[in-house]
Amino acid sequence: MTRVPIALTIAGSDPSGGAGLQADLKTFHAFDVYGASVVTLLTVQNTCSVDAVELVSPSLVVAQARAVLDDLDVAAIKTGALGGAAIIEAVATVLASVSVPVVVDPVMISKHGAPLLALDARDALVGRLLPRATLLTPNGPEAAALAGFPVTDVASARRACARIAEMGPAAVLVKGGHLDGAESVDVLFHEDVFTEFRAPRVVTRAGHGTGCTLSAAITANLALGHTLPASVERAKAFLTEALLRAPAVGRGIGPVEHRLR
Repeated sequence: MTRVPIALTIAGSDPSGGAGLQADLKTFHAFDVYGASVVTLLTVQNTCSVDAVELVSPSLVVAQARAVLDDLDVAAIKTGALGGAAIIEAVATVLASVSVPVVVDPVMISKHGAPLLALDARDALVGRLLPRATLLTPNGPEAAALAGFPVTDVASARRACARIAEMGPAAVLVKGGHLDGAESVDVLFHEDVFTEFRAPRVVTRAGHGTGCTLSAAITANLALGHTLPASVERAKAFLTEALLRAPAVGRGIGPVEHRLR
């Protein structure tokens, strides 16, 4: 029997399939990584809007995670939308018992502008989850919220990386989708070194689930045994191609293409 790398996503559900744990599982599969999932919240959404969000009980989140971790040899974990302080606390407790890479995507706001993290949960995110992160992957607005100043270009992204790293994550990747410039530049701060990952900015009506897809691709590559910088590089290339080949799905902000391999 062939052993397959396993990655676990702890995230919210997107019934339209473009973001959340559905995008994560598709991305894991694209890298030939077996995907497992823990549901943290349910959304009523599609490519046009997010109309409702309902959180799963923290005890059920823990039970799901324990069921997976007690049975499967998980090689890497990512977290996505967690919704509130109680779920963050529960997830942090679970992560304290594992010794695999953990990618934290601090999902705060949906692509449509809907809040996916309660305002009172920021302290739990910073105090409990960030210190557990092998890598934190905020976009520009999320990095600004955490760092406490505007993040609009590569220079401010570098400053934000360094500031956020002081909160505990082993590495920080500020994603470039919201930054100014003709290129999309992701800035990684890892082991006191800055690395910039550049790609042409793709002009497209797609973009739903890009953050989920990138963090999931990084997680998949960590599960495969690649280094963190190599995992980010491979994930960045995957997302660029996914945007270029985005399918015509939905009437709003469409999803990226996950069927690339």
